[in-house]
Amino acid sequence: MGGPYSPELNKLYCRRAKPCLVQVRVGVPPPPGALLRAVAIYKKSEHVAEVVRRCPHHERNGGAGDDGLAPAQHLIQVEGNPQARYHDDETTKRHSVAVPYEPPEVGSDCTTVLYNFMCNSSCMGGMNRRPILAILTLEAPGGQILGRRCFEVRVCACPGRDRKIEEENFRKRGGAKGGAKRALSPPAEAPESSKKRVLNPDQEVFCLQVRGRRRYEMLKEINRALEVSEAMGTPPRPAKGRRPRGEGLLPRCGKKLLLKGGAGDSD
Repeated sequence: MGGPYSPELNKLYCRRAKPCLVQVRVGVPPPPGALLRAVAIYKKSEHVAEVVRRCPHHERNGGAGDDGLAPAQHLIQVEGNPQARYHDDETTKRHSVAVPYEPPEVGSDCTTVLYNFMCNSSCMGGMNRRPILAILTLEAPGGQILGRRCFEVRVCACPGRDRKIEEENFRKRGGAKGGAKRALSPPAEAPESSKKRVLNPDQEVFCLQVRGRRRYEMLKEINRALEVSEAMGTPPRPAKGRRPRGEGLLPRCGKKLLLKGGAGDSD
């Protein structure tokens, strides 16, 4: 990965609208017509259902890096590849960009793609300081997922400085327990006999019946984002201001209990 990438944090630090070189290595060459797709999602569970898009200011005014081929609202854009295709999912509304997979150049074992991130992480009306993950998938011509890789992204004015500060804070906290996982793989299906003997409720596997394709796709996206967050070593936290049902003071007799909504995340 080009630019200040931190293997320790599995996190890319970059400037807005500056090309980031991402190298893709595959174990087995994919079939002809395979695509490399990039999509951004919010890292925290309370934001994961929202679409990551550019802030109104940069969407309206554009700027360096906009080549006229990408939709103005797309955060991730591809540099220097006229075959890039931008997609808005009809169900989840998420933005993605896909390019045809090209074999590595002679003497190299990696395929190179240049990505631009078109808003700062601090942009109001956009990411608004909410951390994001970039998910890269290798897809067969029929849409089958052949491989997936994810990493956190911070778009800022001083990538080198921010990387140094966050790595120092990470070391002071003792690092991630067990280390951050670099690659994601689908969880193996547990045999029936072992499912009945599961003692940890968090390891149980459930089947949920959902009515309607739209709702199913949304829940699937949320579940995938939660798996990504867990693999990154950051278990989801409840939104601020929310308290479990039944907790808190009881109202006095004859009085109604008024609940005031919690403030939003100001990360």
